[in-house]
Amino acid sequence: MRVALVTHDSSLRHETGRFHPERPDRIPATIAGVRESGLTVVEYEPSPARFEDLALVHNAGYIADVEDFCSSGGGAFDPDTRVVPESWEAALLSAGGGSAAVEALATGIADVGFVAMRPPGHHALEDQAMGFCLFNNIAITARRLTAQGDKVAIVDWDVHHGNGTQRTFYRDPSVLYVSLHEFPAYPGTGWVDETGSGDAVGTTVNFPMPRATEGAPYRWAMRWVIVPILEEFEPNWLLVSAGYDAHRADPLADILLEESDYAVMAATLAKVVPAQRTVFFLEGGYDLAALTASTAATLQGSAGEAPDPPPVEATGTSGAWKVIRHVATSRV
Repeated sequence: MRVALVTHDSSLRHETGRFHPERPDRIPATIAGVRESGLTVVEYEPSPARFEDLALVHNAGYIADVEDFCSSGGGAFDPDTRVVPESWEAALLSAGGGSAAVEALATGIADVGFVAMRPPGHHALEDQAMGFCLFNNIAITARRLTAQGDKVAIVDWDVHHGNGTQRTFYRDPSVLYVSLHEFPAYPGTGWVDETGSGDAVGTTVNFPMPRATEGAPYRWAMRWVIVPILEEFEPNWLLVSAGYDAHRADPLADILLEESDYAVMAATLAKVVPAQRTVFFLEGGYDLAALTASTAATLQGSAGEAPDPPPVEATGTSGAWKVIRHVATSRV
């Protein structure tokens, strides 16, 4: 199996400040995981996102503000989200990474895509940078695909809810957004009653998991709830916000996944869409060793090399099982 590794050294020049968790070292750690997966790696360099690509998701005034802020020397959009002049190029290339991966798969160069770029994207709103994110990379890619008539599903297993992605597609029935995340936690969105609006009711699905949730509920939800939802939606592209900050070693959250959980989740998702139609996007993940191991496990799982998990019944009384049962029964 071949993986299109989409990356660019501009990601290393996006400096966020000493001791900031979203740091350049995350990229070499992720690339190491791609290579340690054992898959054949095809390196694929992105082109910068064009204004019209960014404008599929973001306001024109906001795009100009980001460019001006970076070119004037940078600084902090908020206490978490910081940039330097080089961040503009990094943001454009990160926003273009998904399109490069799609091209690599659509032309048969690779079988699965992994976008190892930063800054990440799933918190970015149409007019606001937040949560380390400037442009919503995965949403831009999804909008490009739907513009050509495709149906897109986004699965987000980052430990933080992808509020920007949800907001982008909350009224858009051509994109299904599914998120598993810690709750309560930053950014405070993603409760079970957030399900979309208008013609898109039911195309937003949230699993707000309580702190200290381990892998079994995630695996069960993916197999018995999320996959049927995806199959009913019938997407022909699957985009995954692959954050690894739900790993038990991560310093920024309190979910207790292990790399084997990412392998099982990726394997479970592997046949939801046709071959050569799945792209993983790096989002969070701030323990470098866990980032490497989880990236490798994800790609191994996507290739069908996942551990066989023990059978689990959704009969637990913890908050995680209650959330899963609520989501499952509310869709019957």
